[in-house]
Amino acid sequence: MKRFMAVGLLLVGLMAAMLVQAADMEINTPAIANIKSNMQARHGQLAGFYASGAVGFTRDGLIAVRDANAVPLAQRQNLNALVAAENNDRNALYKEIANANSHPEWEAEVRSTFAQRWIQKAPAGWYYQDGSGWVKK
Repeated sequence: MKRFMAVGLLLVGLMAAMLVQAADMEINTPAIANIKSNMQARHGQLAGFYASGAVGFTRDGLIAVRDANAVPLAQRQNLNALVAAENNDRNALYKEIANANSHPEWEAEVRSTFAQRWIQKAPAGWYYQDGSGWVKK
């Protein structure tokens, strides 16, 4: 019975991966373009925080304050606002891409794909989470 359940779960995972491969991750709608524009504008403000290790990429396609002590106290409120705004846009982006592909149920897979992309594209020295915690690229 356990073997059949394991095989079933494996098949579901493979089917989900195949579906996401069929998804157009570069699809563009006005809503997606607006979200990407907001993220692009914000990136310049976040880049220094990524570089200092204060902020890193999470496993679920978001960002998080990794080391608040790397940021002067006077800048922490601004940092928290930037992280919140970025995560709101990232969540909206994943949802919009899934919806634009006419498969809202693909949102989790879209998120996972983008989480991997963010990490792959990150410059050396930036942080990301893996199964064991924070890792410096």
